[in-house]
Amino acid sequence: EVQLVESGGGLVQPGGSLRLSCEVSGVSFDEYAWGWFRLAPGRKREGISTISIRDQRTWYADSVKGRLTISRDNNRNTVYLQMNLLKPEDTAVYYCAANFRAPVTLRSPYWGQGTQVTVSS
Repeated sequence: EVQLVESGGGLVQPGGSLRLSCEVSGVSFDEYAWGWFRLAPGRKREGISTISIRDQRTWYADSVKGRLTISRDNNRNTVYLQMNLLKPEDTAVYYCAANFRAPVTLRSPYWGQGTQVTVSS
């Protein structure tokens, strides 16, 4: 059974940092591409960052470029999202997603349950 479990969310002040983790089980981790998505109130779920299967190419949405960093640890079966210089508009539920030997998109088959990030003073 494929399981993705996010953690690391919370309440942070504007300008602060958080590191989200997505612990994975039930898959051959290094055969999957990984991504982070978010769902903010009143908005559609959007992709914010992805990392490829082997060469670790990364992609970032314009809204987070330069502030967020995605990484993967194949030994720990974990995907990370380092979030710096957080803004109130980053407030959302953040989801980890995976796809087997293919890019991660909104249609990817594997999703975590989400972790809430709230940026507020």
